[in-house]
Amino acid sequence: MNNMFKTTILLASLTGLLVIVGRAAGGQSGMIIAFVFAVIMNFGSYWYSDKIVLKMYRAKEVTEDEQPQLYRVVQNLAMRAHIPMPKVYIVKTSMPNAFATGRDPKHAAVAATTGILNLLTPEELEGVLAHELAHVKNRDTLISAVAATIAGVITIVATIARWDAIFGGIGGRDNEGGSNIVGFIVLAVLAPIAATIIQLAISRSREYAADAEGVRISQKPWALANALEKLEYGAKHYRPGKGDVKASENTAHMFIVNPLRSSALMSLFRTHPLTEDRIRRLNAM
Repeated sequence: MNNMFKTTILLASLTGLLVIVGRAAGGQSGMIIAFVFAVIMNFGSYWYSDKIVLKMYRAKEVTEDEQPQLYRVVQNLAMRAHIPMPKVYIVKTSMPNAFATGRDPKHAAVAATTGILNLLTPEELEGVLAHELAHVKNRDTLISAVAATIAGVITIVATIARWDAIFGGIGGRDNEGGSNIVGFIVLAVLAPIAATIIQLAISRSREYAADAEGVRISQKPWALANALEKLEYGAKHYRPGKGDVKASENTAHMFIVNPLRSSALMSLFRTHPLTEDRIRRLNAM
């Protein structure tokens, strides 16, 4: 299935789930309130999500004079991708990783950690940055922000409604009494889980698309494949150093590889596709 088509279906499913939860929570008015809430939060994430993330990781914007190699690689890749030159940031941490953010190509930023600059060869770094610029070109940064926001709204509405139902509120006072309350509580519990699964499915789908587009930009699939292998090993064996910025679970999906060790989690809740699968696809190119 085409990645963009799959993303559209998943976003529609997420929106539909929001409508169902809103309607179950408060009928027609509840559905409208949930929708308005989602619009407001999406507006906030559209304008401010990049600033929030960069500040969270204490990212420092750098110039060509400060980081000539990194800056020129991004500049050359942006020209090849036919997008405006994004701002370039450095995150001070030995964790080898990178991410992109921004609502559109004109307001984009690319951040690399000090760890990734020390670990990768110039060609491997080029492959990683091409992947991140592919996210910018495909507007994945905006798609991810919208998906995360809608999933967050579903969780908030479902949590409020669940407690209201438990304490004799909206969940069944009109109709079938107790059985309706039980059914509503089940919906309120399962909806946030379903929202999270859909959000992560969108994230995984966009990673595959960014790998493919990144290769079209850099023309070096082997460089990205080698980089992913090193980054996966680095993420698994990373030990925070003094002064390192710690990765957040809420933003883990933004990085090129998952910065958090997640061997104990079910595969259903992965923020990224299996690195082995990504490398296999890249080697096939």
